[in-house]
Amino acid sequence: MLLAACSRYDGPAPEAFDGIIYPDYVGVTVPADIAPLNFDYTSKESSDAVTTFIVGDMTVSFRGGRVRWKEGKWKRMLAAAAGSDIAVRSTVPDTSWVIHVSTDPIDDAVAYRLIEPGYEVWSKMGIYERELSSFKERALIENTEFEGCVNCHEFNRGAPDNFSLHIRGTHGATLIQNNGVIAAYDTKTDSTLGFCVYPYWHPSGKYIIYSTNSTRQSFHMQVDKLIEVFDSASDLQVYEPDSGELFTAPQVKTDEYWETFPSFSPDGRTVYFCRAAGQPIPEGLTETRYNLCKVSFNPDTGEFGDDVEVILDAASEGKSVSFPKPSYDGRYLMYTLSDYGQFSIWHHEADLWLLDLETGETRRIDEVNSPDTESFHNWSSNSRWFLFASRRDDGLFTRIYFAHIGEDGTIGKPFMLPQKEPLSFYRQLFRSYNVPTFVTGPVSLDKVNARKIINSSERVPFRFRK
Repeated sequence: MLLAACSRYDGPAPEAFDGIIYPDYVGVTVPADIAPLNFDYTSKESSDAVTTFIVGDMTVSFRGGRVRWKEGKWKRMLAAAAGSDIAVRSTVPDTSWVIHVSTDPIDDAVAYRLIEPGYEVWSKMGIYERELSSFKERALIENTEFEGCVNCHEFNRGAPDNFSLHIRGTHGATLIQNNGVIAAYDTKTDSTLGFCVYPYWHPSGKYIIYSTNSTRQSFHMQVDKLIEVFDSASDLQVYEPDSGELFTAPQVKTDEYWETFPSFSPDGRTVYFCRAAGQPIPEGLTETRYNLCKVSFNPDTGEFGDDVEVILDAASEGKSVSFPKPSYDGRYLMYTLSDYGQFSIWHHEADLWLLDLETGETRRIDEVNSPDTESFHNWSSNSRWFLFASRRDDGLFTRIYFAHIGEDGTIGKPFMLPQKEPLSFYRQLFRSYNVPTFVTGPVSLDKVNARKIINSSERVPFRFRK
């Protein structure tokens, strides 16, 4: 009975997957504090397989089509392999591979939104936190506690006590928690386009830069495209928590261009963002292409520089940039490149690219891209790991992948967020991971107080600085 249980076969992996094990952990690079890499063989013939893991004198074997680690034994094997490899041998099929174990630590957890594949209305959704050293997941906030949609969550370099979270619907607001103090804000003013979305914190915590977007969606008639999300206008604006004031500048608030997806450089003196020439919408949608731009910023005065510089002219190449994210060590800037528009998660051709800020060279990250969508991404606090959302699993739902990047720029093969029962878990998860981001410790959110604040009618207005 025990052997039969160990050799249980759960059926095929998702249709788009063609590896011998699911998830594909063959040749991946992982941190020495990651949760157990449990996996399932993808063929029924492998139900009699013997899988052996070897590090030095330490050997652990599993029999059957499933590999399920005990947490303590897995941690001991990771510790023994830190800085080297775990050798893996399988009898059915007769093959072997390695798992590289890096000594570079990864952050404590990842926070993300889980959303169902609805388009016009939202169902149950929430922001969740998942420990990376275990399978523990907890809800930070869910819309079952109020009526609305939660989105656009962002932490200051992963700091668990500083975050911005937008809520749409009947109880619409932007929740900002700064040094443990939380409040609900009305971010729309008479002098700006609309509410604050797409946030990014200044490294000092003194500012939060947002875009404000007039966003719409439409549906495609093509089989390979389900939906299109696009802007018809957008600007950049900055909020200063200490003064309670919102301000902008004509360099990043124009009628001619649409500015979106801002981020601060690690030294806080540059703002990176995407900018496109305005087009008639919807007929000009496929001609809307965003370039990667930057403008200087003075954190002492809050003033923008006079000149906006295009550092990547993607539009001239028939491409469009979204989600520019600099690494916290200042070396790289990662971005997504697609054919048009700025909501690349719905574009199957979207890939991740890496700009070397020291040399100015840019390249497609072939080590992590797939034939399907790679889109939203983020850096770990030590800049040695990055995560990204991908539809490579089945072409429909986004899953989280992690990859290591060495000091020399070498990038390891990415691995999917581990699960205790990976095949059954991902086959039965009809929700997408959305806007994943690293957090450096447990998020300190008082759910009871947050629910009370959201459900109240009180909102702190943003004051616009003239």
